[in-house]
Amino acid sequence: QVQLVESGGGLVQAGGSLRLSCAASGSAFIMNAWGWYRQAPGKQREFVALFTRPGPTMYADSMKGRFTLSRDNAKNTVYLQMNSLKPEDTAVYYCNLDDQLTGRNYWGQGTQVTVSS
Repeated sequence: QVQLVESGGGLVQAGGSLRLSCAASGSAFIMNAWGWYRQAPGKQREFVALFTRPGPTMYADSMKGRFTLSRDNAKNTVYLQMNSLKPEDTAVYYCNLDDQLTGRNYWGQGTQVTVSS
């Protein structure tokens, strides 16, 4: 079993920045895909950004140029740097890991991002 713990959410003004972290712990895993989704109130969960194996890093169109995904393999952590935040970026951000080793898919508990206008 892999546990995902997100952190870094908060309240920020429009135009500001936040960096989210997702730390994986527990069982060994081989990343098939690892990244972020978000869910705004009253809306469906949507894709934000993803590392894929062995493919490219993927971003939703509305995040390209503003959000950057990175990772620290030694710390088993992925990061989402979010710049030029907009009120419409307000959502709960969820980390997701697809494990090639077990075929399991994991979600974190979510971290709230609120962007004020």
